Amino acid sequence: MAVPAHKDELRAAIDHSFDALMSELRAVPQSQVRRASLDGHAKDSVMSLSNLVAYLIGWNTLVLKWLAYSDAGRAIDFPETGYKWSQLDHLAQKFYADYADLDYQILLSSLDTAKTQIVEQLTVRSNAQLYGGPWYGKHTLGRMIQLNTAAPYKNAAARVRRWRKTQTG
Repeated sequence: MAVPAHKDELRAAIDHSFDALMSELRAVPQSQVRRASLDGHAKDSVMSLSNLVAYLIGWNTLVLKWLAYSDAGRAIDFPETGYKWSQLDHLAQKFYADYADLDYQILLSSLDTAKTQIVEQLTVRSNAQLYGGPWYGKHTLGRMIQLNTAAPYKNAAARVRRWRKTQTG
């Protein structure tokens, strides 16, 4: 799928990659979701599927924060207050910790809710707001949303699919 350049393409990319991801995540036996056996977000680390979902919730929550701050005319600390782009491995660890106590089904529901809220935010924005010019550096708002929703969903679905194949033989 090509990089979205229009609001409708962005929504379709988010929905398509999210549906594929959720299909993969729901196919994992409950007994396997907390086992740290998936390549982690930091070099030479491992994580659980629950960690992966927490990571995605964390990024989706950041997208929603960026949108809220932008709408309010507030400055945004990218990627997150207290973190630099060079510290994404530390940010991943924060996300794992933030959601560590949640049941896997609640994690999946939380991810679904965050994705739904992002799609709702797309609905109230025009194509010009999303793709009419740079929003962060050289990136449009639509591209920043895609980079932090559809792209990671697609990546995560592929990771879970590969992981599932190693678990069943």
